Amino acid sequence: MTGSGEAVQAVIFDLDGVLVDSEQVWDEERERLARELGGRWHPDAQRDMMGMSSTEWSRYMSGDLEVPLPPEEISAEVVKRVAEIYRRDLPLLPGAIEAVRRLADRWSLGLASSSNRPIIDLVLTLAGLARLFAVTISSEEVARGKPAPDVYLEVAARLDVDPRLAVAIEDSTNGLLAARAAGLGVVAIPNRSFPPAPDALEAADVVLESLHELTLASIEAAVSARGSAASATRTRHP
Repeated sequence: MTGSGEAVQAVIFDLDGVLVDSEQVWDEERERLARELGGRWHPDAQRDMMGMSSTEWSRYMSGDLEVPLPPEEISAEVVKRVAEIYRRDLPLLPGAIEAVRRLADRWSLGLASSSNRPIIDLVLTLAGLARLFAVTISSEEVARGKPAPDVYLEVAARLDVDPRLAVAIEDSTNGLLAARAAGLGVVAIPNRSFPPAPDALEAADVVLESLHELTLASIEAAVSARGSAASATRTRHP
């Protein structure tokens, strides 16, 4: 039970960096495309694009990185390349399948991802997890990408749950800020390659080292912390 006496009603996963070790895949394919077409690249480009919707990052590549293609063509080409890699070898993070199954036995699951719709569907199908998610939303399907709360609010609405009684599983700066802005309980599993900023990590109620630690108790602790005035600082589990 939560600190306010109400039970958790849903868990909403991020995809990239939470279930699949994909940030480097996206980074490499975007950089390869930019260099092939004579655009420019800089060390902060990937971090800038983390959490952006496909509409936002493709505009960023077309404008800021000066890739000489319309944004929609940039997005389609990067998605094509990423999908080819996933079909050859899906980079699931250790414990991903078990964690999803463990939580699906208890709660309704949603997915709030910055990946394009075709990538979301491909990953969940290849992993055999599609049937376990009641709702999946890409940030390209809402008005604003992360760190805006739109994608989390949309998933919660479609699950018909109060966001305050849902828990997000996130890894990145923009994702953590989006989940907090939406009013969810927040479990952070920090991305090791692209660690979240300290202030974003402070938005988490529970901080874990890996998906193996994602237990029923850690989910309940996140909403309990959100509902308790005494929980001014985040809880660490286990």
